[in-house]
Amino acid sequence: MTQHVRPRLWIVTGAEGFLGNNLVRELLSRGERVRACTFESERPSSLAGLSCELTPLDVTDRASVTAAFEHPDSVETVVVHCAGVVSIASRVSAATRRVNVDGTQQVIDVCAELGVDKLVYVSSVHAIPEPRMDVPIFELDQPLAFNPDAVVGEYAKTKTEATRAVLLAENLWRVVVHPSGMIGPGDFADSHMTRLVRDTVSGSLTAVVRGGYDFVDVRDVVQGIIAAATSGTNGRSYIFSGHFSKVAEMVRTVARLAGTKRNFSTLPMWFAELTAPLAELYYRVRGTKPLYTRYSLHTLRAPSRFSNARAARELGFTPRPLADTLRDTVRWLKNLSPATAV
Repeated sequence: MTQHVRPRLWIVTGAEGFLGNNLVRELLSRGERVRACTFESERPSSLAGLSCELTPLDVTDRASVTAAFEHPDSVETVVVHCAGVVSIASRVSAATRRVNVDGTQQVIDVCAELGVDKLVYVSSVHAIPEPRMDVPIFELDQPLAFNPDAVVGEYAKTKTEATRAVLLAENLWRVVVHPSGMIGPGDFADSHMTRLVRDTVSGSLTAVVRGGYDFVDVRDVVQGIIAAATSGTNGRSYIFSGHFSKVAEMVRTVARLAGTKRNFSTLPMWFAELTAPLAELYYRVRGTKPLYTRYSLHTLRAPSRFSNARAARELGFTPRPLADTLRDTVRWLKNLSPATAV
């Protein structure tokens, strides 16, 4: 007797973003049906030419979330909640909290109300409390282990609260994924790490700060998300980390790959911390994202030995070499239209 398999619908929030558009592209390449939920009603450039459904979504509006998540009972639904405000600012706005915390609660409630089959919440490694020593950092599965008072930075606190809310939702099948610093092609929003690569390629980068972090290819995170939704365990968390690199070493690799000049200096941490408030104010006046802030400087010094052993064991997660990611990012930037190319 053959087993009936329901058709599947993937609903991706924040589909226009860095992770979201990469996820939509991969799902479509696998022949999956995808509903891309975006904040703007117009099709964003990051999704141009893709044969996916497009639905406007404001995660802070209950009616908007309900309309975006509605589906026939005959369809298996997987919601991947990528939408969120990522910020390295020292102070996070009230709007960021409304999106990251209140918006996630709206997603949880509507998923339960409409009978969504699976929810994958994209959290952050910043939601996991930092150890006092440089030791491996593992997943936490107990909701109350996610304590906003145990993490540094307002952005991290919002992700911690949202993660706890998802894990508390025992009436849902849900998993939480914790990517480290994502990097790679397809960043149409021009995050600060992509800007660092862009400025290195153009030769306009004059200085970097000491310290390093764990960076993971956004495409590997996408593979991990799909594996978590199809093979993960209900109520589990999975860390998607890649490789630790000092910022200066990463910039040198990008410069070598791009064949550009390497005339940049390495700022001592004390100097960067001293000038961070002025730099943040300068970029705010210019209306651009800062390359570093007090919060980002903290992350470059904080313990970052994130273990992806569980994801490797249970999901087959395997991050590609960082040099490959940087090479592909440089190529992607160079292939952009003249209006946005380096």
